[in-house]
Amino acid sequence: MSTLTKDCLSEHDRQVLESILNPTQIGGEEYLLQEEEKHLDDPQDVNASDDPRIKESQRVELEAITLAGEGKLPEALELLSKSIDTAPERPAPWNNRAQVYILLGKEDEALKDIDQALKLSNSTGRTGCRALCQRGILKRKNNDIDGAREDFDVAAKLGSKFARTQLIELNPFAALCNQMLREVMKM
Repeated sequence: MSTLTKDCLSEHDRQVLESILNPTQIGGEEYLLQEEEKHLDDPQDVNASDDPRIKESQRVELEAITLAGEGKLPEALELLSKSIDTAPERPAPWNNRAQVYILLGKEDEALKDIDQALKLSNSTGRTGCRALCQRGILKRKNNDIDGAREDFDVAAKLGSKFARTQLIELNPFAALCNQMLREVMKM
């Protein structure tokens, strides 16, 4: 009897095997990377790219993101508020400020900003997708599994690999099948 190795399999078969053994991925890595490259833009920013208020809001927002990355959360919060004041119709700074609020443990304020980002983005575009993921995480943390699933489902349809992963993790049948498959593979 000959031994079957991974090298004997077609690329498609390897992707199927990978999806069985690693259910938090859908398809092969190449597929996932291609999907991420098709990420969305925010129409509010694209349609008003020559508006000086939008440019200033974006500049301040990027500065705030840098500060947040350095752990300077109060300063980042202040700049994100300034970015919002400069162009309150932009959803991105609302969503980014929500993220800082989460890092500061202020979930109620974060949810208010996420809801505003979703309203302004019409739950579309890059910011809508990210806001849905953030809200899904908060709902999951607070044991609102159905609400989290709804948010992740919409975000997954917008192209979020993270949301697709969360949907798989929230599927009790997938988890049970994966556990049984791993037991079989140990034999």
